[in-house]
Amino acid sequence: MNNIEFFKNAGYGMMMHFGLYSLLAGEYRGKRSANYAEWIQSYFAIPNKEYEKLASVFNPIYFDADEIIKFAKECGMKYFVITSKHHEGFALFHSKVDKYNVVDATPYKRDILYDIANACAKHDVKLGLYYSQDLDWHEKHGGGYLSDPRWCSGVSWDNSWDFTNKEEKDFSICFENKIMPQVEEIMTNYGDILLVWFDVPMTINKEQSQRLFDTVKRLQPNCLVNSRIGNGVYDYVSLGDNEIPETKEEWEKLSKQDPSDIDYRNIAGFKPSRYNLYEAACTLNTSWGFSYRDHEWISPEKLCNNRKHLNDLGINYLINVGPDHLGRIPGRSMEILKQAAKMYK
Repeated sequence: MNNIEFFKNAGYGMMMHFGLYSLLAGEYRGKRSANYAEWIQSYFAIPNKEYEKLASVFNPIYFDADEIIKFAKECGMKYFVITSKHHEGFALFHSKVDKYNVVDATPYKRDILYDIANACAKHDVKLGLYYSQDLDWHEKHGGGYLSDPRWCSGVSWDNSWDFTNKEEKDFSICFENKIMPQVEEIMTNYGDILLVWFDVPMTINKEQSQRLFDTVKRLQPNCLVNSRIGNGVYDYVSLGDNEIPETKEEWEKLSKQDPSDIDYRNIAGFKPSRYNLYEAACTLNTSWGFSYRDHEWISPEKLCNNRKHLNDLGINYLINVGPDHLGRIPGRSMEILKQAAKMYK
């Protein structure tokens, strides 16, 4: 079965947001961050020099890739998507492009993507890789500096606290020196990849989106690319965060609409998928990254009903978990997923 057919029939997957932000757990100097705990560096404008110290203590000794993938499969998930690099710029893989990564910059010294890829192969779960191809707060020339900050979860889309002069910023420098070569790394070093999950195309232009797409296809011809790569170049549509169409009529209207302009309110640049492939990525509480104060959990009943509803519409349900700083999936997350799996059966 090729990846198109697999994705069309998968129905259910697990996403994992894991990074340095997991250490802060949604709180900084006694203050709670916004709902999205993975945005904490931007929300509190934490300087890179201070934020980098988190890498020196990042040591998730209880992170067990084999147990995580085994658990996902037991819950009915057919594929697994992990944040190889989020907006903070820190990589969960051994990158030769930038030493700001889990092997070179932390005491953990293990390539998390390598372990996850091996576990996926062992348990017959397809692997997907999230990669933030536009925003990178560790880089002066990371994108987002052209976009309205009112619509983000921090003080700005870009790192405006360390690098204050927008006039000096040139996204093409970050794109050429870090983004492109790191995407080549993740498409080369971790076996067969089901999909690459790009995110928030704020600054990337049409030519750059096309180059990324072509690079993925050159290295992994069967790998699917999501709509958040930007500029209408993609294989399947990622709906908005936690976006679930309420009715079949609503979904039919949405899935047939014309292509729309890309801006901060419509980051996918939505148009119908040429392969009729759609996915809704959703959280179990209000945050993607681990937040110890966030207890606004979805009920197992609601999760089960969402899964059935989305699958009836032909949309995959991608459910996120956010491990804590030790690499543990929160107990409540596991309870909800287990209970929902029993109900679904």
